[in-house]
Amino acid sequence: MGSQADRGERTISTNRRARHEYEILETVEAGLALRGTEVKSLRAAGVTFKDSYATIRNGEAWLLGCHINPYSHGTDANHEPERDRKLLLHRREITRLRARIAERGLTLVPLRLYFKDGRAKIELGLGRGKKLHDKRSTLRERDVKREMDQDASYALKTGGGRRSRRDRDEW
Repeated sequence: MGSQADRGERTISTNRRARHEYEILETVEAGLALRGTEVKSLRAAGVTFKDSYATIRNGEAWLLGCHINPYSHGTDANHEPERDRKLLLHRREITRLRARIAERGLTLVPLRLYFKDGRAKIELGLGRGKKLHDKRSTLRERDVKREMDQDASYALKTGGGRRSRRDRDEW
């Protein structure tokens, strides 16, 4: 019997840098085994993904390097901010991910942390690291798409094509 705010999905934090640094091939949703103060701190959006990743150790999935701020009203029983956190996945998913990670250059990176029906979930991305030229081409494609969208929007608003300064000089 959760409150209205607990139903559905509520994003706590996203790892925008992961999509820049990695080419994401597939995504997986996993639960998190957390302590009480960690959940309260997550509700206050106190999480940082910097240098965090997931690994499979002894047949279990673990999230490493994820910083969850200590709960502000916690006592001496507060959690350790940088501790390894167990990921809750089905055995089949773990074995499939282990096989995929064994491929050269693939890693599990956290993409998004959110509450779904009151439970903390993390979206993991199976990704391959991008080279510098790949990052540049991605940025170039994004800029071209943005410019095309702006041109289309302007054309819809004015009822005609957009002329840049360069086009006017040629007339």
